[in-house]
Amino acid sequence: MTTARTYGDPCAAARALDLIGERWALMIVRELLFGPKRYSDLQSGLPGASPTVLSQRLRDLEEGQVIQRRKLGPPTRAWVYELTDWGHQLEPILVNLGRWGRRTPARQTTMTLGIDSLILALECHLDPAMLQGLDATLLLDLGEDLFTIRAVDGDLAIQRGEPTHWNAALRTDVATFKALVIEGRPINELDGRLETTGDRETLHRLLDALTTA
Repeated sequence: MTTARTYGDPCAAARALDLIGERWALMIVRELLFGPKRYSDLQSGLPGASPTVLSQRLRDLEEGQVIQRRKLGPPTRAWVYELTDWGHQLEPILVNLGRWGRRTPARQTTMTLGIDSLILALECHLDPAMLQGLDATLLLDLGEDLFTIRAVDGDLAIQRGEPTHWNAALRTDVATFKALVIEGRPINELDGRLETTGDRETLHRLLDALTTA
């Protein structure tokens, strides 16, 4: 990679940081975890990154084969960025980094928690042991953003878009879902602010697996 700095260290961890250790690199990966995005979508999700820095990081990650760029078919015909299969292997690293980060001293910020950060937090706050034996699909409808949440025996897979079939659906706004995931508010306290459809037992089991500890 000609544009990125390097540690020049043969350690595998150092070589990994050569690819994803630059400022905003892992944030771009976070934004692409749940599906491809256009450049303008990435700008909206990362308002603190200047266009110059964002473009450079995208080039670096593409050269490093962490992400790839492709053109969508009709009717959109837009160019998007997406993670490669190798890039997707960073997901558990980001989840564990989020779990570690929850223990750091709180720092004041005026930034609003983005959609992708909130969905990643869902994984960071999850206790997989509480989902053992569960095989279910949840539709999460946050207005303009739809997500498919697939739970299989403790493992959680999340992607943008509406599932073909689902066991339960949760429709709410971002602020209410943040109250559920980040603040640990019980679902019965928020009944007036959300709509549930389908198997409520499945939905409650997933939400009960969230922890604020």
